[in-house]
Amino acid sequence: MEKPHIMMVAFPMQGHVIPLLELAQVLATHGIRTTFVNTEMVHDRVVSSFAGESLVGFVSVPDGLQSRERYVPGKLTEAVYTNLPGKVQALIREINGGEDDHSKISCLVYDQSIGSLHQVARDAGIRSVAFLPAAAALLVLGLHIPQLHRDGIIDGQGNPLDSSPLQLAPTMPIMNPKHFVWHTVRNTTLQKLILDMMSQNNNSINSADWVICNSARDLEPGASTLAPQITFVGPLLASNRLADSAGQFYEHDKDSLKWLDQQPPSSVIYVSFGSYAVLGSAQFQELALGLELANRPFLWVVRPDAVPGEFPNGFSERTESRGRIVGWANQQKVLSHPSVACFVSHCGWNSTLESVSNGVPMLCWPYYADQFINQSYICDIWRVGLQLGRDNGVVVAFDEIKEKIDRVVGDQELKGRALQLKEMMVYGATSHRNLKNFITWLHER
Repeated sequence: MEKPHIMMVAFPMQGHVIPLLELAQVLATHGIRTTFVNTEMVHDRVVSSFAGESLVGFVSVPDGLQSRERYVPGKLTEAVYTNLPGKVQALIREINGGEDDHSKISCLVYDQSIGSLHQVARDAGIRSVAFLPAAAALLVLGLHIPQLHRDGIIDGQGNPLDSSPLQLAPTMPIMNPKHFVWHTVRNTTLQKLILDMMSQNNNSINSADWVICNSARDLEPGASTLAPQITFVGPLLASNRLADSAGQFYEHDKDSLKWLDQQPPSSVIYVSFGSYAVLGSAQFQELALGLELANRPFLWVVRPDAVPGEFPNGFSERTESRGRIVGWANQQKVLSHPSVACFVSHCGWNSTLESVSNGVPMLCWPYYADQFINQSYICDIWRVGLQLGRDNGVVVAFDEIKEKIDRVVGDQELKGRALQLKEMMVYGATSHRNLKNFITWLHER
């Protein structure tokens, strides 16, 4: 049977690349050829994350930015929305303009946050699939932007006019308008850009051939009801294939798992804030002191590019017998390790899925964007974690950090709910069936 050839395009951030690349690898095992498009900024990192030969083909395109511009808030987002569609259009034209019909691209699977790629697919005469790497609740929020404006909850710039928490449906996250995705960036230009793009992306959601989401219907029944066009195919985790996760932007510490082997069961506090978040110097110090005061083994991921200052005096010496600090970790394997008791997390969606899929309770410390939505799922809806988030720049004190760690680790009912959620993920037949149907559709060129 002739292999279909699809093109995939992710937003160039680790949390977007990893799940879409995981989907590409799943499709490859079912005879589907994939060309995965990265910007030059992340291309080498993604390709080098593979331990062996990849089943996925990679190409890179420029993002149109000078190196200094990438560190200006909003510049990368603006460049992706402005430049990437044209680059992808040229790539498709080049590949499909050849004489070899077997290599022609028949479908574009694109990151839903770049909705204009839907029109690129239509112009090329190929099918289109919108992929949501985040919770379905994020897409539902985007679909409700016009209603939020009409109801006087936000103004035309996306600023909150009403501070009352709202819930769009039962089992949906409870959201405070000041934590809406666009408002958390705290940059007026970027805020308006994100709001406008989310509004415009609604058109592609309503006309794409498929809208697939890296989530499970059992996790988000309310979102499924409000947006029935979503097909749930998650969680897309390398551990489901008994494989290592690819697409990591950082090289993970190779000895963390050996260190975890030496720790008692359900004893370790795992701390990681993902690939983007950076704690301020004062908060960094308080977190270190909180981990020390908790007097438990801990594995703390501190990225080389995210060290805001020095550790407290004597901290390393006082905690060296029970603490391990690394630049990056193989998170899926860490969270599946029996010694891990709690995950102190920024609540990125990948981290959230990895945690619930392993039955690990969470201590939630959201930073920006959809992480506040995910926190509400964890704390309010699923009730498998506690909130420890900053708000309006307030520094969380070390004694509160210690107290919340003790509560999460000691709450057996919370742990029980986390294990129930894990079982739900293990036996998630709906996502498996949806993914099988999607693969069949891709083969129908």
